[in-house]
Amino acid sequence: MDDFLRLSASTARFTHGAPRAFSFGHEGRLLWFLRSTGPTDAFDSLWVLDTTTGAETRLADPRALCPEPGPLPVAERRLRERTRLVAAGIGSYALSGDGLRAAFALYGRLFQVSFEAAPGAPGAASEIPAAGPALDPRPNADGSRTAYVADDVLYVAPGGRVSPDDGARWGLAEFAAAEELGRTRGHWWSPDGVTLLAARVDESALQRRWFTDPAHPERPAEDFAYPEAGGPNADVQLWVLGDGGARIRLDWDAESYPYVSDAGWESESEILLTVQDRLQQNVLLLSADPATGRTRELSRTSHPQWVDPLVPGTPARLSDGRMLTAADTPGGAARALAVDGVLLTGDGIQVRAVAGVHEDGLLIEAGLRDPSEQQVLLLDPVTGELTPLADGPGVHTVSASAGSLLLTCADADGVRRTVRTPEGREFTPADLSEPLPYRVDAILERVTEHGVPTALVLPRDHVPGRRLPVLVDGYGGPGAQDITADQRRRQHRQWWADQGFAVVTIDNRGTAYVSPAHTHAMYRGFSEVTLDDQVAALHALAARHTDLDLGRVGVRGWSYGGYLAAMAVLRRPDVFHAAAAGAAPTDFRHYDTAYTERYLGLPQDHPDVYERDSLLPDAPGLSRPLLLITGLADDNVHPSHTLRLSQALTDAGRPHQLLALPGVTHMTPGGTREKLMALELEFFRRELA
Repeated sequence: MDDFLRLSASTARFTHGAPRAFSFGHEGRLLWFLRSTGPTDAFDSLWVLDTTTGAETRLADPRALCPEPGPLPVAERRLRERTRLVAAGIGSYALSGDGLRAAFALYGRLFQVSFEAAPGAPGAASEIPAAGPALDPRPNADGSRTAYVADDVLYVAPGGRVSPDDGARWGLAEFAAAEELGRTRGHWWSPDGVTLLAARVDESALQRRWFTDPAHPERPAEDFAYPEAGGPNADVQLWVLGDGGARIRLDWDAESYPYVSDAGWESESEILLTVQDRLQQNVLLLSADPATGRTRELSRTSHPQWVDPLVPGTPARLSDGRMLTAADTPGGAARALAVDGVLLTGDGIQVRAVAGVHEDGLLIEAGLRDPSEQQVLLLDPVTGELTPLADGPGVHTVSASAGSLLLTCADADGVRRTVRTPEGREFTPADLSEPLPYRVDAILERVTEHGVPTALVLPRDHVPGRRLPVLVDGYGGPGAQDITADQRRRQHRQWWADQGFAVVTIDNRGTAYVSPAHTHAMYRGFSEVTLDDQVAALHALAARHTDLDLGRVGVRGWSYGGYLAAMAVLRRPDVFHAAAAGAAPTDFRHYDTAYTERYLGLPQDHPDVYERDSLLPDAPGLSRPLLLITGLADDNVHPSHTLRLSQALTDAGRPHQLLALPGVTHMTPGGTREKLMALELEFFRRELA
């Protein structure tokens, strides 16, 4: 690896040392967060910033607490995969209701720490006795009790087991919720800190998927339950578990609405939960009585294709009792907000998230201009009036509590975080990460009749008139956006460009944050829309930028991007001349339910859709160089996807390369991604010469 790749690998892509996982506590006075000690330190510690003084205090150092860390519990390792967490040390924490105490897991051990009333006088972290290798500890209102999970059992300390011994998993989110629905937790304390709401997950109907490590054949195989498209989902129930063994099951039509995408206590006498039907065309916000388990519908959001899951903070009940939901403006020009079914925002704003309440208004993250940018706005829930809070170029995000704000801006100058208090004080949490090596001046353009966003990155020493081979580098799938003003997303593309490529990224129809019409264009079919837009946009760019040599076009990607890369050379060898396809879901009949069925429907209802989007029938037509890459410990896109395509290519007598990585997961941590980039560079230089 060269200097850039080594630096990227050692700094976890320039993230070590950057503060993350922010939470306001103590009525906005304290800002809790995780951060390591520098750019090459992978071990995150727990910190707190006192907004009355600006002082930062480290409350828990993982290396002091666990000088000889053991392995992560399997359930926590898988949860970290679901949340794409690569940092070591303290991966996450949870605050008590008063925001003065935190609990966290560390290699299966549980700890708690408090921030005393006197500024700068932290309470030393102390260990909580646990019944086994534990994860996801959550303290109650005053921190006197902590709930946690060990071996699929929900416990309370002090106390003991609170979930019944019925063979189910208790207190954790199932795969579909954690990977695809945005819910990564499975238990919640009541406001009085006495009662727990807990998820019960029965996965007995699901097929098992297995992993073995060929590099260590002496180790036993590992398996887990996986909800494959068209097959059974986990049976998810919600129960109220009280002192003395009292148990109340929340009652809703779980057969029609099997997905629980959110839940929590609204008060001691009310629980709110969000449920969805299997195809995610109907989303219900329900109110539940914890004493009886009875539920009633508060709001219903429906869409003939799917209700887009990318508007966090909805559905919700406003303080005046009205219902806030996501909606599309007529014609699908914009993602909007509606109150009691009446549109509150219009075509000029693409709403991306409702981040909270501030000064009687709704804090929203939205796009006002180019899809690559995001602004923070205050929305009057009565009049719809918008007040910008962070409106400059870049990607702005916000979190809030009791009048305090944390504003983050990612733009051409890097990342800046600012804490603003109601009294007008401002502080900047220290960022100890490696400075970004490149200031990347990407050329952003909208092309084709569909206005598809594109980005072009050229070598920094490029001389106009010099023809360049093209490298298409992107994702292309639903639920994600590749082209943003955040410089962190551009660093590796500049490296590729400096190796002598014109790097092209295309957010084809189906990707997020352009408009609902743009996103929903992928309904009931991935392959045709994805590939057609990629080809049309590439040709449009080459017509504008004549230095792009369309006689030498490579394509690379990971996950859905790997699917795109393999499909490109299989189906359009006239356009794409070599591909490196990593972790590609080659046949969506074998991918998970919640993601796949949202876009393609059930395979038994639409077999033609799944057959059309499968790459396996294309194997006999391969005529271009193809490098297939898979991690043999990937529990998201199982290695069988890549191996099935490799087998089909072999059976058809089509030469290709296969790189199978023992012990590597979907996230490719520990510098694996950079090592792969070095190998891909050699591949593309050889094949596009």
